Amino acid sequence: MWSGPGLTAYALGDVTSATIGGRAAAGEPRADTLGGMADSTGARSESDLPIEPVYDASALAGFDADAKLGAPGSYPFTRGVYPSMYTGRPWTMRQYAGFGTAKESNQRYHQLVKAGTGGLSVAFDLPTQMGYDSDESIAHGEVGKVGVAIDSLDDMRTLFDGLPLDKISTSMTINAPGSTLLLLYQLVAEEQGVAGDQLTGTIQNDVLKEYIARGTYIYPPRESLRLIADIFAYCHQEMPRWNTISISGYHMAEAGATPVQEIAFTIANAVEYVRAAQAAGLHVDDFAPRLSFFFVARTTLIEEVAKFRAARRIWARIMKEEFGAQNPKSMMLRFHTQTAGVQLTAQQPEVNLVRVALQGLGAVLGGTQSLHTNSFDEAIALPTEKAARLALRTQQVIAYETDVTKTVDPFAGSYVVESMTDEIEEAALALIQAVEDKGGAVAAIEQGFQKGEIERSAYRVQLEIDNGERTVVGVNRFVLDQEDHYEPLRVDPTIEADQRARLEALRADRDNDAVKAALTKLQDAARGTDNVLYPMKEALAARATGGEVAHALREVWGTYQPRETF
Repeated sequence: MWSGPGLTAYALGDVTSATIGGRAAAGEPRADTLGGMADSTGARSESDLPIEPVYDASALAGFDADAKLGAPGSYPFTRGVYPSMYTGRPWTMRQYAGFGTAKESNQRYHQLVKAGTGGLSVAFDLPTQMGYDSDESIAHGEVGKVGVAIDSLDDMRTLFDGLPLDKISTSMTINAPGSTLLLLYQLVAEEQGVAGDQLTGTIQNDVLKEYIARGTYIYPPRESLRLIADIFAYCHQEMPRWNTISISGYHMAEAGATPVQEIAFTIANAVEYVRAAQAAGLHVDDFAPRLSFFFVARTTLIEEVAKFRAARRIWARIMKEEFGAQNPKSMMLRFHTQTAGVQLTAQQPEVNLVRVALQGLGAVLGGTQSLHTNSFDEAIALPTEKAARLALRTQQVIAYETDVTKTVDPFAGSYVVESMTDEIEEAALALIQAVEDKGGAVAAIEQGFQKGEIERSAYRVQLEIDNGERTVVGVNRFVLDQEDHYEPLRVDPTIEADQRARLEALRADRDNDAVKAALTKLQDAARGTDNVLYPMKEALAARATGGEVAHALREVWGTYQPRETF
């Protein structure tokens, strides 16, 4: 439950009949702006909130601009986290890439840097994400498929060969084994002569959303929270410029969450992480400035802009009023955005270029700090080099050929955007309170609450597409009788055999007694209260594999078994 009076007094109030993500809570539909049953004939948003055909000044009657907006870069950060936003320099153009072997991905990274990307974003294959080595039977057929295979320090060294880690910012989309990949990155940096306090970047490290939407979890939720708190503490001491977590709504949105559900469940997870860090003895202002977020950008531009603005305001007030943060940086919701992959179509894939441009524009108008624009062919396969270059060029056109970077928060004061920001904020707060009423994010996960809510939203949207209520160009309207053939990028099937051979050579070459001793120290720390990252780093430096580290922790902490929810 909320421990302080601030947030409750500010906005929650009586939420027993509030609409949660466009659906009435407690079985009580409301005919008001939260969107329960207000107007069955009018247009409705992705969150099932009503959209009026015309907004006028009456929509903002009594609107307190000072309290709700403030100035850009000032509390409650509705208008953006920095005073100048993009007027000084654009957002970071961070293109997500990784496939096959570390050597192949390294070549793609060099291409992206040459094309002008401002930061790297690493995609890992499923075995790496799940804490398995490439030579394990469960990994067969998945090695290098959806990202790069990283089994050891040797692979990480190859991945970043020729890339100066003191000069680039790297984001790694890795969760349950996030500590392992973080330490491998630090070890490679040390080999380059780069100290931990010089490194900048992010690990996603948001395992709670894996239980809700994506499924690449390993350990039970409470043990995973302990590991995340250890990462917070380790980075505070050893890598102070590193963003220790990117709390992610993106994957929930891709699974079917509405914009309201996306920000509500994301912020509820963030609250759980803050509490876990505080329980581990950390002061909120010691770690909160390094928290970051990750959201989706859909084609519904107006609602997306309102969503981003509402999320900033909610987070600022929670951190100030609920957790007593004093440092303004602790109250800033800094976020990365990726355009909505779930909205891309395999039919007429070139149309995805238009979708991605609209999605990217919404993210920029909403004040993102960094952006990945999907390639038009990602509904079919991994992007080709040409498609990836076009995706980056999309951002560059928005940044340098439009006027959206010339003024901060261009939609401020808009009747529709301010109204929708307020409505999304109110609905999201009601949903956050529903999570709190179940005992917080972890307890709600264990009850299957968030997953069930998202599944119902996904089902509703799919029905709307199937019956034609929701238009998807090229899928249920404007369909071609015959599609042009498109040849996607294909991953070399020999990659798995090559990766297995490298692992065999690694195990023959290393000091296996040193690896065993280091893994034993890791397990001892996991059983006690010592920070597990220090013995984990020792094991990885001795060339233990990522799978061996994960298995050592599985033996102590166990694995998570999900429950059915739908």
